[in-house]
Amino acid sequence: MTVTPTQQENLVLRQSVLGSRRLSNYWWAVVASLGGTGFLLAGLSSYFQLDLLPVGDTRGLQFIPQGIAMSFYGIAGLLLGLYLWLVILWDVGGGYNEFNKDTGMVKVFRWGFPGKNRQVEFSCRLEDVQSIKVEIREGLNPSRTLYLRVKDRRDVPLTRVGQPLPLSELENQGAELARFLAVPLEGL
Repeated sequence: MTVTPTQQENLVLRQSVLGSRRLSNYWWAVVASLGGTGFLLAGLSSYFQLDLLPVGDTRGLQFIPQGIAMSFYGIAGLLLGLYLWLVILWDVGGGYNEFNKDTGMVKVFRWGFPGKNRQVEFSCRLEDVQSIKVEIREGLNPSRTLYLRVKDRRDVPLTRVGQPLPLSELENQGAELARFLAVPLEGL
């Protein structure tokens, strides 16, 4: 579930967007951290001639070239794991879409990487919304995305990046949003 309606009244529709706090990111962060730790301990075991790993005997490895290579892969794995944990902590890509008929505004908000542009925000008036566009692309790199088509501007993506939405869910979300905004649905 990428975009789920969390609040729908007569005047406000707010959809949460899942960012990097997906189960797959947690899985790969754990795998990279554990694998990197194992490789680094194996490399250090060959250097110090101690058995630092609870399984196997790594003291028999020669430090040059196997120990150095395993230490390098261990450090690379730990850096990748650290990067994934930080992205999860910062919830990069997470946010919400808010369509407010009371104020007459559309607000698309996403979290980015730390820095001066950490908060990515797009706002426009409801009158400027031309349509809701559905883009379906199959193949090696499939994507199923909802876009907010705004007059005199480019299309603004409303769904998360990553795993494509099921087609039925994409159609339902697009139809619900187009009905709420009273604009046409393009691309189906």
